[in-house]
Amino acid sequence: QVQLVESGGGLVQAGGSLRLSCAASGRSFSSYAMGWFRQAPGKEREFVAVISSSTSSAYVADSVKGRFTISRDNAKNTVYLQMNSLKPGDTAVYYCAAAQARRLYAEGYDYWGQGTQVTVSS
Repeated sequence: QVQLVESGGGLVQAGGSLRLSCAASGRSFSSYAMGWFRQAPGKEREFVAVISSSTSSAYVADSVKGRFTISRDNAKNTVYLQMNSLKPGDTAVYYCAAAQARRLYAEGYDYWGQGTQVTVSS
């Protein structure tokens, strides 16, 4: 079992930055690939970024490429999402999730956090 708790969301103006954190508890955090997803009102959950268990491989969606960076600190059992140059279209609830292997789709993840709201004003 892995428990995930996101933090760092909030209200920011367009062009600003936020760093989301996802703290994990439970066993074997370092063995899981970690992903970030987001869901805006009335829309389906959308893949944002994923990082492999060993931190050697990271991938971000085209919609956020060049603006968002995913990283992890296995010693701290934490995964991060650095979000720069935020746009109003980035407004959503952001979720972190853990999977046995690197996945780009929500169904591939075994554990989910409760989400943190990110609101970008124009």
